[in-house]
Amino acid sequence: TQMDQVRKKVISASIYPAVLLLVGGLVSIFLLGYVVPKFSAIYADSGRNLPLASRLLLEWGTLIEGHALAVLAVAAGGVVMLVGVVLQMKSALLALAWSIPSVGQRLLVYELARFYRTLSMLLRGGIPIVIALEMASGLLNPALRPRLASARARIRDGSTIAAAMIENDLTTNVAASMLKVGERTGEMADMMDRIASFCDDEISRWVDWVTRLFEPLLMAAIGAVIGLIVVLMYLPIFELAGSLE
Repeated sequence: TQMDQVRKKVISASIYPAVLLLVGGLVSIFLLGYVVPKFSAIYADSGRNLPLASRLLLEWGTLIEGHALAVLAVAAGGVVMLVGVVLQMKSALLALAWSIPSVGQRLLVYELARFYRTLSMLLRGGIPIVIALEMASGLLNPALRPRLASARARIRDGSTIAAAMIENDLTTNVAASMLKVGERTGEMADMMDRIASFCDDEISRWVDWVTRLFEPLLMAAIGAVIGLIVVLMYLPIFELAGSLE
């Protein structure tokens, strides 16, 4: 289904950033655990006073080299703990995402895609709209279900589907227009299926946009961290070269 394709697209889009983070982390650990201690030994033999930032970096590198297993254990424990915290706070994080206007709007579109596609299938199966709405309510986020209950009550009282959905903010601008067309033409099931497809396309475009924006930012951040480590390692050499001029 199209929703499965959207999920696969989201997963595929997250693989590259994950690989970048992994590679960047491994390079940073290699620099701190192997390269930096070598420089530390050289600078220790020279007897020169080092800049504070370089001295702190070298001390970190020496610490990591001397307690490699402990550092790896702490890092692994930190990752496991972070994953556990994220899983425990999944509901809170999701609520936070809904509270961010740009993200919350995309989450709404994602939920509406599943919701309207299910409604379309139920209506094609001959199920009345009020019952279909009740059956599909479980697909919506719990925060949206009171809106759906209100819309269902309005429809039961004689309101049009489009009016009830618009009044309870369960549509997008395009979806609202399609619902009105569906009621005029009597092809509500087809229109709801088109609404779901349109929502899927919108989510796909947004995932592409976020991926294209996030990946360069992530690469720049990783490059900045690695570059900072290298600069701090060579900073005493630069200062020495400057003093000899």
